[in-house]
Amino acid sequence: MIRPLVVPLGDPAGIGPEIVAKAWAARKQYGLAPFFAVGDPRAITQVWDGPVARIGDPDEVAGVFDTALPVMAVHDAGMVTPGEPDGEGARSALESLEMAVGLARSGAAGALVTAPVSKTQLYRIGFQHPGQTEFVAERCGVSPENAVMMLAGPTLRVVPVTTHVALSAVRGLLSIELIVAKARVTARGLTRNFGIECPRLAFAGLNPHAGEDGALGTDEIEVIMPAIEQLRAEGIDAVGPMAADTMFHARARANYDAAICCYHDQALIPLKTLHFDEGVNITLGLPIVRTSPDHGTAFGIAGKNCAEPGAMIAAIRMAASAAERRLNMLPS
Repeated sequence: MIRPLVVPLGDPAGIGPEIVAKAWAARKQYGLAPFFAVGDPRAITQVWDGPVARIGDPDEVAGVFDTALPVMAVHDAGMVTPGEPDGEGARSALESLEMAVGLARSGAAGALVTAPVSKTQLYRIGFQHPGQTEFVAERCGVSPENAVMMLAGPTLRVVPVTTHVALSAVRGLLSIELIVAKARVTARGLTRNFGIECPRLAFAGLNPHAGEDGALGTDEIEVIMPAIEQLRAEGIDAVGPMAADTMFHARARANYDAAICCYHDQALIPLKTLHFDEGVNITLGLPIVRTSPDHGTAFGIAGKNCAEPGAMIAAIRMAASAAERRLNMLPS
């Protein structure tokens, strides 16, 4: 049995507290593994009238999970007003994340499931990372190129080679080395986290029609194809570069286990179109399992009891499944 999962609440003024609470309320319906929240308990009680049990140690989760949402309290977020983020809330979110990563790394928690944060508010208090993924990777001692963001839904998994950068910067960042590094981690991650023994990777071209043999750009010829050839030489099943506008329909998706895309929207538009309420962000290449719902803080609906918990439920289920699979892979 895996240890209980740890779920930092994210920004207390966002929908994180609500969707975590709603996930606990749906625990039996979806067969969720035991988990506990980390954050300011008042952020939950302001938006949810269900039972909350304060705990001081993950070992207490087993005794209370059936009857109450276990919460490990951290930084006092001050006066939390749903939909109105501030610096104190950001500090609470960061401290919650820091504690949760530590619990997962130590083995006290079986996996990490992060709720949404406001990067704008975090930057205002001195946060130096592009996002939670990079923060978690650093705390785990993993270099940025070896921490891969995969977005996964029931019928599609995508990996953006470049993530939160301007579109104009993508071409300068793409390199054979970067593509190969991301693809290697993806292939290993598909085996470790999803149990796919021989992963099949499909690579999207950067340009329309994958460059049309150089007529619409040479990036596919000069960068993407050499990376694919190197991966094939290493024994990885890699195909492409493919025209991005024809590789996400149902028949095409049946031919690969993950799509490697050049930039953020090339990966996330098809994923969110197909699986908006079920998309999960899973970070590959870490010594711990880390997932998160593939959406933001949604301050505009925070506190209105209308946030859908589907993506959080999916993130908890995927984290538990990956953690169990990794545990079973350990030598006895």
